[in-house]
Amino acid sequence: MAHHKASDPKREQFRRYLEKAGVLDSLTSMLVALYEQAEKPNNALEFLKQHLGAADQDSADTLALRQELAELRQKCALLVDENKDLKTRLQHYEPTTEDGAAAK
Repeated sequence: MAHHKASDPKREQFRRYLEKAGVLDSLTSMLVALYEQAEKPNNALEFLKQHLGAADQDSADTLALRQELAELRQKCALLVDENKDLKTRLQHYEPTTEDGAAAK
């Protein structure tokens, strides 16, 4: 028969801390990923370490990708403005006819 210990306030506080920090969710998702593996890895601990490291890497990669996306959006906006300006200048030098072809 299992003996039930009275709730230790420190233990309960630590559990809430882990839950609030997202540690329990991360561990649960890693264990689920391990469970769902068709072929179980020889070293389960190594599998968990790799998945834990991948989670840290994803956040760094995500941050870098977000920064790159912002830079590319800014560059795209500048190129769109430049394109509009060049089209306007081209219209000044080469007016088009009604059918859209350049007049010669």
